[in-house]
Amino acid sequence: MAKKVGVILSGCGVYDGAEIHESVVTLLALDRHGAEAVVCAPNTPQLHVVNHLTGEVAAGEARNVLVESARIARGAIRDVADVAASELDALILPGGFGAAKNLCDFAVKGPACEVHPEVARLVREVHAQGKPVAAVCIAPALLARVLGEEAPELTIGTDAGTASALETMGARHVACPVRETVVDERRKLVTTPAYMLAERISEAADGIERTVAKLLDMA
Repeated sequence: MAKKVGVILSGCGVYDGAEIHESVVTLLALDRHGAEAVVCAPNTPQLHVVNHLTGEVAAGEARNVLVESARIARGAIRDVADVAASELDALILPGGFGAAKNLCDFAVKGPACEVHPEVARLVREVHAQGKPVAAVCIAPALLARVLGEEAPELTIGTDAGTASALETMGARHVACPVRETVVDERRKLVTTPAYMLAERISEAADGIERTVAKLLDMA
């Protein structure tokens, strides 16, 4: 039977949602390993909308995280509030600024951030059931906030400021090259820098594909 892996998206677009390359590579890697992706997102407004051509915030515009995430999932997506840990074998969170703006507010509050309650619930429940959880790019900041009391080993690559913020939340940051992963075997956590360091999609893909392979191996 195919392993079911929850994939939590945060919108559509690197500056205000899920990083599209990271999300698609994640879904492709899961499919190539014969896993079934259970794609989900919170049904909540985005922090803001960014014009991806100019990089500027689009004043007066508003979008919904679940509706935007459905673009990447080709409509096959669920409200994260309706997803139970018991139906999953593992969980993964692609990055993009949406992970730090919509799934939590790390982009605004740093180490004092709060995580969307349904996202935090699913992460905690999957983890509590002894199932593996992976996070890509900036998404490990969310794991640091939710699981920081366990001092998890995580990576966002090599950025000293972001690494320090994760450590403030209780995580132990491990510097990691773009094509590699950091695996916390004890806590069944897998993280990779992706576009925190990547300059090419192939660099991000290598790390994500290794992450997915390890995630499924632990599931």
